[in-house]
Amino acid sequence: MTAARRAFLDGFREVLPILVGLVPFGLITGVSSVGAGMTPFEAVVMSALVFAGAAQLAAISLIGTGGAVWAAVLTVAIVNLRHLMYSLALSPWLQRYGLASRLLVSFLMVDQSFALQVLKYPRAGEDYARVHYAVGNGLVTWAMWVGTTAVGAVVGAQIPPEWQLDFAVPLMFLGLLVPAVTTRPALLAALVGGTLATLLAPLPYNLGLIVGSLAGIAAGVVAEDRLPRTAGGTAET
Repeated sequence: MTAARRAFLDGFREVLPILVGLVPFGLITGVSSVGAGMTPFEAVVMSALVFAGAAQLAAISLIGTGGAVWAAVLTVAIVNLRHLMYSLALSPWLQRYGLASRLLVSFLMVDQSFALQVLKYPRAGEDYARVHYAVGNGLVTWAMWVGTTAVGAVVGAQIPPEWQLDFAVPLMFLGLLVPAVTTRPALLAALVGGTLATLLAPLPYNLGLIVGSLAGIAAGVVAEDRLPRTAGGTAET
């Protein structure tokens, strides 16, 4: 077995246990897409091209409430800003690869694959086929995401409109938010962002969501710098 094939299989195998939690997320995203007025085909294409769970749900929420396309695109960009930090963390290990390889890795990068790669790369040898490892865990994650959203979209298309599926997106965001609020900066960011988004909800094009998101990020950054920290280096809760 070649080194590249071995690294690809490593990536494929090691990400599988993590993907269990992706299934309900993908199903709800598919159902929510149809509930927002998208066709199952549009939902699947969006999943295949965007490939970003939280950002995709935010865009679906905007689409479902009549938000402008530019507002949805801007929201996706804001939610995915963390990928800049991911790329900075992984760049020392991927600099020797060509542009096409790095672009492929960046497209397939999600939270789960980043967590695996940032642990794997420092331990692997200098000649380890890191791009093949990234493609191994990224490709199966992408296939699982597209597949589960497709199933959710097909199921969602059969649900009567009177069932009012609009609640699915905010419930999913609450499920993502609550476990993440573990520090004072995170709590402040959530409170500021949520309060402003609610108060500014009447703004056109769902600008309230964008303003709330930016304000929440700013509040979290300021709080991270100024609030007292524990010995472990994180702000006290």
